[in-house]
Amino acid sequence: MTPPPAEPAASGPRRPAPLTGWRRSAVRAPVQLFRMGLGPVFRGRLLLLVHTGHLTGEPRRTVLEVVEAGRVGGRRAWTVASGFGAHAHWYRNLQESPQAVVQAGRGYHAVSARFLPPAEGGELMARYAARRPRTARRLCAYTGFGVDGGTEDYRRAGAAIPFVVLVEDHSST
Repeated sequence: MTPPPAEPAASGPRRPAPLTGWRRSAVRAPVQLFRMGLGPVFRGRLLLLVHTGHLTGEPRRTVLEVVEAGRVGGRRAWTVASGFGAHAHWYRNLQESPQAVVQAGRGYHAVSARFLPPAEGGELMARYAARRPRTARRLCAYTGFGVDGGTEDYRRAGAAIPFVVLVEDHSST
């Protein structure tokens, strides 16, 4: 008996399926905490992104983990990752309309989205992994990347994960 033909290798990592049911409700709970004014509870680790739906034009709210915070050209900036890839609704919405509002702590900031090229994403992920190794390993596993903890593995994973820098607009300073 001959063995069945080998399956072709998957092209790229497996992306997680969108959440449904109670899991989606649990993940959406921080949105309500931000809306109640409890953003400072997250100590800068999470932010609330208010963006415009590209199909509806309606405001949408998403809580994202801050991968890196700092300044770009003297303006505040927050870098976030799309664990669901470039097909995540918030990511596609920012591609269509890069202007948004970020709630970080109690403050609101008008921002513009800048999408990082893969090489910058790789370097960013390597820095993040050095600061938060357990969280970086979980993020990589969740997005379908097996990493052994080495810098090159994180660079490779980061090059395939879409990252967005949300830069504060001049008018909100």
